[in-house]
Amino acid sequence: MTAALLVFGYGNPSRGDDAIAPVLLQRLNALELPNVEFVTDFQLQVEHALDLVDRELVLFIDASVVAPPPYTFTRLTPQQDASYTSHEMSPAAVLHVYQEIHRTPPPPCFLLGVRGEFFDLGAPLSEDAEKNAEAAFALLRELCANPRREEWENRLS
Repeated sequence: MTAALLVFGYGNPSRGDDAIAPVLLQRLNALELPNVEFVTDFQLQVEHALDLVDRELVLFIDASVVAPPPYTFTRLTPQQDASYTSHEMSPAAVLHVYQEIHRTPPPPCFLLGVRGEFFDLGAPLSEDAEKNAEAAFALLRELCANPRREEWENRLS
């Protein structure tokens, strides 16, 4: 059976603050939440549109250099952009692919962009990223405890 809530974290654990999402997914996974599936990858790909099938809610988590600290929490809409032709896709492009394949809108999708500062190869999470991830984790626990679109929309940045 497919879990109603998909939490998708993407980032490279070997590139400093880009590890924010994988670290947060590890912490969430340890909570053993019911009816939640966690997926992690280095980057989004066309194939990830298939992970959205039969979901009630989807949450993407990524490190962000543009989000104000500690994070932004926004609603996503399908959007074709240039990322679908590159090696990495945006979450909006993944939603667009889902819509094109299935000829129906994707489930409600949200993005948690956690502020990161340093993305050097081999670096650990920066002190600022750890603080931002801690604040984001508090929000994530609340979101996973109340997996309803209306509740999530009340929390938007």
